[in-house]
Amino acid sequence: MPPAEALRRPLSALRSFLTSEASGGIVLIAAAALAMLAANLAATRELYEAILHHATGPVLSSALGPMTVHLWINDGLMAVFFLLVGLEIKRELVDGGLSRPSRRVLPFLAAGAGMAVPALLYLAIAGGTPGLARGWAIPAATDIAFAVGILALLGSRVPPSLKIFLTAVAIVDDMGAVAIIALVYTAGLDWGALAAAVGVVALLAALNRHGEMRVWPYLVGFALLWWLMLRSGVHATVAGVIAALLVPIAPSPGAPDDATSPLHRLEHALSPWVAFGVVPLFAFANAGVSFAGIELETLTHPLVIGIALGLFLGKQLGIAGAILLAERFGLAKRPGGAPWRQVYGIALLAGIGFTMSLFIGQLAFPGDPVLADEVKLGVLGGSLLAAVSGYLLLRFAPSREPPCAASSPPPN
Repeated sequence: MPPAEALRRPLSALRSFLTSEASGGIVLIAAAALAMLAANLAATRELYEAILHHATGPVLSSALGPMTVHLWINDGLMAVFFLLVGLEIKRELVDGGLSRPSRRVLPFLAAGAGMAVPALLYLAIAGGTPGLARGWAIPAATDIAFAVGILALLGSRVPPSLKIFLTAVAIVDDMGAVAIIALVYTAGLDWGALAAAVGVVALLAALNRHGEMRVWPYLVGFALLWWLMLRSGVHATVAGVIAALLVPIAPSPGAPDDATSPLHRLEHALSPWVAFGVVPLFAFANAGVSFAGIELETLTHPLVIGIALGLFLGKQLGIAGAILLAERFGLAKRPGGAPWRQVYGIALLAGIGFTMSLFIGQLAFPGDPVLADEVKLGVLGGSLLAAVSGYLLLRFAPSREPPCAASSPPPN
């Protein structure tokens, strides 16, 4: 089959993305559950920890030391996840739902408020405790795979306009998370490695400018950029987003993805591997919190409460409040005229911060197993509350607004 015909699909790129991510979300939930079992069953607990901390490679960065299974997943495979995130961000901005300024207003406002309010709520609860203010960004992120997995269980009860809106909010959310990781959670810099990384970026930009349409040069550049970022002190996963933004795209508005577009080809190739491999592996490696020795009092610690309420309460207030104010002041309208209860259900689901929240938690409190477990408890608790409440509200919400009294027909 010719490459052009092989790439053409009956669904648009966004619809295909939603479909694969829905299935991937279910796999992600299963991986998280398996990690919890492995960390808490006496027969598997030691084996689980031994596998994650097993040294499996050379010293790529003196700051990190020997590469372990856990490091390969968090700093290596997650760079591929961020490469896909970067491809999705560029596609949406150039060729998708965020390509027109008028379409960007509501997702940007909702995502901005959905990051700011949880961070402020976290700081109000945990910021006064010494050493905990650094975790302010943990409840600011949304896990699109997990959220869309919940939407998949709801089927046609949620209109496509709300699914697309949630995806757009999560993509803008990812932009903010990447910026936070690069600017806030960066250790001491190796300026030589950073200068070399800038050189690789310049080379990729030159390839783009001169019309290089093969994918492999960009992948080679991504791998080299990842290694240099790892050595520089800037978190290596940022290399994925930077490389993705330099991959050429051939816009095809209103049509299936252009088969000549390197970005579309790479995105379709990576999507199943990330959805069914990278993200579940990350969940299995990072969601395994042991409840041995954890007392009820631990659940009331400021770090746990700050993260859980930031995700569950802060996200819904920030996103729903932004939509309400945007509509009231005429800045934007609700997606597809959806009922308010459905809109609020989507705001609740945005509080599922699982993958990105766990990832930021690893960066915020490295080398502290006690705080690491509290981060996991807060993320799991807040995400579970958001998932269950969002599902129940959307499951029983009406599919359209009830008619107001003023518009009802007069009695005969």
